[in-house]
Amino acid sequence: MLQPPSFVQALSALPHGPEFRFIDELLELEPGVSARARWTLKGTESFLPGHFPGEPLLPGVIMIEALAQLGGILAQSDRAERPLRDLRLTAVRQFKILGSAPPGTVLEITARREAVMPGLVQVSGEVRTAAGARLAAGSVVLSGVEPAEG
Repeated sequence: MLQPPSFVQALSALPHGPEFRFIDELLELEPGVSARARWTLKGTESFLPGHFPGEPLLPGVIMIEALAQLGGILAQSDRAERPLRDLRLTAVRQFKILGSAPPGTVLEITARREAVMPGLVQVSGEVRTAAGARLAAGSVVLSGVEPAEG
C-alpha cells in the first residue's frame, strides 16, 4: 500500500533503526488524538528463535514497544513546529498481555492520547490481530525534552 507523505514522514521520525521498528504501515492518524498502525510478525526477527525454541511467539514486551512507537508518532503528530527531543518510553501502566502471536500474524496497534504535560505524554492503546483477537492493552508514558522558547 502506498503511504501518504505525512505517514512516511511520521514513520521515519521514529528514533529506532529498522531492525527495531514494530510498525510497517501507518493506517490512520488524527494528529494529537489517535492513530492506528499495522505490523506483521514475519518470523525472521532475531528474538524469535529464543522465544521459544521450536514454538516461537511474539514477546509481550514487544507489543508494549509497538504501542510506545505508535504513541511516539502520535505524541509528535501535532508538534511539527516544536517537537519533543529525545522522546523515550518512561513508564508502562496497567498493561495486560491477553494473547500470543506466532510468526505470520498481522497485528493492528491503536493508540489514543490520554494526557499531556510539559515533556510528558500518556498514551493508551491495544494490540489486536488483523482478525480482531485482542492480544494486549494498557497505557504508556513517553517523556521528552521541550524545545527552548525562542
